[in-house]
Amino acid sequence: MRPRSLLVSLFLFITLDASQPVTAELMNILFLNEEGNKIGDEAFNVALDYVKKNPSLGVEIGEVIKAVGNTTDAQTFLKSICSVYDAAIKAETRPHVVLDMTMSGVPSETAKSVTAALALPTISTSFGQEGDLRQWRSLEEAEKNYLIQIMPPADIMPEIIRRIVIFQNITNAGILFDDSIVMNHKYKSLLQNLPTRHMIVEADEGNGEAQLKRLRERDIFNYFILGRLSTIVSVLDSAEKCGFFDRQFAWHGITLDSGNLGCSCKNATVFFVKPKPNEEYTETYTELTEKYNLQNLPEISAAFYFDVALRTLLATKEIMQGNDYRKNYVTCDDYDETKHVTRDVDLLTAFKQVSQPESYGKLSITSNGESMMEFQMEMTAVKIRSSVPQTAIDMATWNASLTLPLDVKDSTTMVKHSAVTVYRIVTVVQNPFVIYDGVDGKNRTKFKGYCIDLIDEIRNITKFDYEIYEAPDKKFGNMDENGNWNGMIKELMLKNADIALGSLSVMAERENVVDFTVPYYDLVGITILMKKPKAATSLFKFLTVLENEVWLCILGAYFFTSFLMWVFDRWSPYSYQNNREKYKDDEEKREFNLKECLWFCMTSLTPQGGGEAPKNLSGRLVAATWWLFGFIIIASYTANLAAFLTVSRLDTPVESLDDLAKQYKIQYAPLNNSASMIYFQRMSDIENRFYEIWKDMSLNDSLSDVERAKLAVWDYPVSDKYTKIWQAMNEAKFPNTLEEAVNRVLDSKSSSEGFAYIGDATDVRYLVLTSCNLQMVGEEFSRKPYAIATQQGSPLKDQFNNAILQLLNKRKLEKLKEQWWNQNPEKRRDCEKQDDQTDGISIQNIGGVFIVIFVGIGLACITLAFEYWWYKYKKIPKVVDTGKVVAHSRQIPTTGGGKLETGLKMQGFRPRNPTFPTHSFRRNVGPMTGVKSPW
Repeated sequence: MRPRSLLVSLFLFITLDASQPVTAELMNILFLNEEGNKIGDEAFNVALDYVKKNPSLGVEIGEVIKAVGNTTDAQTFLKSICSVYDAAIKAETRPHVVLDMTMSGVPSETAKSVTAALALPTISTSFGQEGDLRQWRSLEEAEKNYLIQIMPPADIMPEIIRRIVIFQNITNAGILFDDSIVMNHKYKSLLQNLPTRHMIVEADEGNGEAQLKRLRERDIFNYFILGRLSTIVSVLDSAEKCGFFDRQFAWHGITLDSGNLGCSCKNATVFFVKPKPNEEYTETYTELTEKYNLQNLPEISAAFYFDVALRTLLATKEIMQGNDYRKNYVTCDDYDETKHVTRDVDLLTAFKQVSQPESYGKLSITSNGESMMEFQMEMTAVKIRSSVPQTAIDMATWNASLTLPLDVKDSTTMVKHSAVTVYRIVTVVQNPFVIYDGVDGKNRTKFKGYCIDLIDEIRNITKFDYEIYEAPDKKFGNMDENGNWNGMIKELMLKNADIALGSLSVMAERENVVDFTVPYYDLVGITILMKKPKAATSLFKFLTVLENEVWLCILGAYFFTSFLMWVFDRWSPYSYQNNREKYKDDEEKREFNLKECLWFCMTSLTPQGGGEAPKNLSGRLVAATWWLFGFIIIASYTANLAAFLTVSRLDTPVESLDDLAKQYKIQYAPLNNSASMIYFQRMSDIENRFYEIWKDMSLNDSLSDVERAKLAVWDYPVSDKYTKIWQAMNEAKFPNTLEEAVNRVLDSKSSSEGFAYIGDATDVRYLVLTSCNLQMVGEEFSRKPYAIATQQGSPLKDQFNNAILQLLNKRKLEKLKEQWWNQNPEKRRDCEKQDDQTDGISIQNIGGVFIVIFVGIGLACITLAFEYWWYKYKKIPKVVDTGKVVAHSRQIPTTGGGKLETGLKMQGFRPRNPTFPTHSFRRNVGPMTGVKSPW
């Protein structure tokens, strides 16, 4: 036979053979389902009809055994399965495969318990990842080959929420779903390990407004609606009635339906997510709907269940060939837990090798909890105006997976349409934490300061916006006798504000009604603000060491002693002026006239000494007495001067609260209704209560003599320090504002008399920082941290805690402290340096000595001028013409020892002055004949 004729004959044989029915073993099927899964039930029936109408597939259906369970009664469902299963064994129609289309919960666990125990080859479409399949968690390797689970699209769809949350860094989420979605196993896993506070609840379509308001009260601003398109529309309509479509809300509608979104919304933007059909499978699905009546919705779910059912039948056909694995099936009654068996059946490989094309997406089979149908979802931003969808902007696509992220087309646009979380912040102005900074364009008060920079840093981490306002009563928050609150705490309790920001101290009673974050500032206590002492300075302070009377007495003694010394030297026969011949050979010849006596007594008071003493004994006794007097006066003056200058710098009457309580010249008090006032009030109340307890114990008649003796003391054993302080504060009157307190301090007469303010150390420290007339006194006490307050139970607490801890690790808080304290532009850098005990004597106190020097030098200059004038105009006679004067015949000695001859004419010669000064005070009148002029 020719080759071509052989090929034609072979083709005809194959063609004729294919046209004949394929004889195959009848396939028995155990179909398990639950009441709510109608789509799976109808898809299974379509698959049975499909194989009957396509005999070329080689599948001959025998017995189809069905068992349907409900979501609550496991026992009834178990009995139903065992009943039909045992009957099939007795009728010799053992099932070749179990097709389990239960979804979750009781039916799913019951079905998996039976199939795993009886080792029945099973394909399951239940919801859940591997850890959620409790009855199939620890399968042996052989069991994994015939116990197979494939997740339906409705189980993969919620995973897009995780992708959106990650991309947009969403911190809160409200997830609403309907009965078409199983979320029981998603409560913990969906947003696991993400810093997102979320609530997953079933949508209450009958009371949607109340449900949304409850979520809003829990600070939920991002909403995700999972389920049918009708459920999404219903929730959006409820949101419109609540007015939840402003910029702080974001809405996401996620569905498996293929329709378009619409709602009765006036102005809304909704992220709408739905499956994107794959054109590769469109023709196949169209054939199923038209020819086999696969009409169930959503289309993707119907196609999934159909594909799984059909491929299960085709895979079972393969494992049936040449291997009757049903021989050792046992009934439920004969099952023995101690004799666990496995099947040598590789249903997994057979399922993967089925070449039948899918109708919507490829079935990706890996392992239980990871097997799924591949499909794609598209996200669009639908803008609805006056209940009419106007535009739909493509935002992203997502290939359904447990790991793949969103494929965002335009991240800027997506962020633009996202929710802007806006928090209401209440504050109280206190420098430098919160400071007024004018008004903005909308005539709203602006603020700046340490806390404003802090909240901006936190906002950069947690991504939110805020509106800030000042507390109506400008108070931090205290509780009155009736348990009512005021200030920022009241605003939080009334839910008028989400956050209380400022220098708010953490107190026990506040923690009972609000939540505090971790502290953002160091422990801050109470301290004292006083007027800075100013030591009285005087350039002539050295003159105030001795009283005026003493100075006058010293001056009188000086003149009297000088006068006595002159008298004694004049009248004593042993003085120099009365014994010139006796002392003519002495090197020092000093005549104690009145001028010399005054000079001697003056210089004797100085380290220079008085010089040559008088020669007479009486004068020396006067001089010695003056020296002794001067020594005592100088020593006393020096000691008193040092003491004066030291005491003026040690004048600090108050250094602590105890010092303040012991004196009476300085009044003191904190601000009215401030935390400091409450502290002292409570300390006083505690002391009073202790006193009452001690008094009751001491006067208790029921005590025995021994017990009463143990309580007998002369003094009260507990201090009443704060009782006295509280009494003094009430007498001093509490200032109502910080400005009033500062003015009272500045109006004080001095640092030792007036008013002292007791308040937060940060207030005091900033006032000292910005004023040169104030000082902080004493150590801090009753130290408490500053923290941010939130509403009780608010999730912001945890978010802010994480943000503050990050800022601490990055040392951002230290930089803020440096900026607002050390580098504060309000800081006074021109204040005079306060005298310290270690410093020397200031020029203000000793500068008079220099003035004395300058005055002395000035007087010397004046004296010099007077001497010059006196010598020139008073002592020297008028110059006359001596040209006609003729000297007589006698010899006149000259200064050089020579003699002038008679008849020599001299100009201006004065024989009364034989000795002339060596310097010239007047002009030369002309040369003399034969003699050089001494001028």
